[in-house]
Amino acid sequence: MTKKFPIARSVLSEEGVYGSIIVSGLIAASGGSEAPVWRTLLFIVITVVVFWAAHVYARAVASHGEPTPDGTPRSIQESYREAVEGSKGLLAATVAPALVLLLGVFGLIPDNSAKWIALWVSVAVLALVGYIAYSRKGARWWVRILGAISTASFGLVIVLAKAIISH
Repeated sequence: MTKKFPIARSVLSEEGVYGSIIVSGLIAASGGSEAPVWRTLLFIVITVVVFWAAHVYARAVASHGEPTPDGTPRSIQESYREAVEGSKGLLAATVAPALVLLLGVFGLIPDNSAKWIALWVSVAVLALVGYIAYSRKGARWWVRILGAISTASFGLVIVLAKAIISH
């Protein structure tokens, strides 16, 4: 599945999980401000890109100079290349909820509905990531379901917090 869909491979990574949780939190935080959906989308895109750039920078600086498999020190260019490749999940996790928010931007669904649907899409992505992670390990169906629930619970906590704060 992930070979045909490189974005899926990115979302199904550690960074993809972090990205989904960050996006959920950003939607919840900006959604409570009664801002129009385009501002929510802009806020999310800017914040995720800055977070991604900081992650790439930190990862590249941390790995620069470490020995490569052949024993030579890793160059800064190689460190950045690996950091960019390894951090794609942070950006990929934004795609599905951003597409929902775009429906709101273009007036196809109401702003508030777009924010809530995007939030639930993030939770669904987390659930799918958990399910697939346990599926890859050959876990039984009920362990896969528990994996999906446990991974989705990070987003569910944010949904609950938004519901409590917004109402």
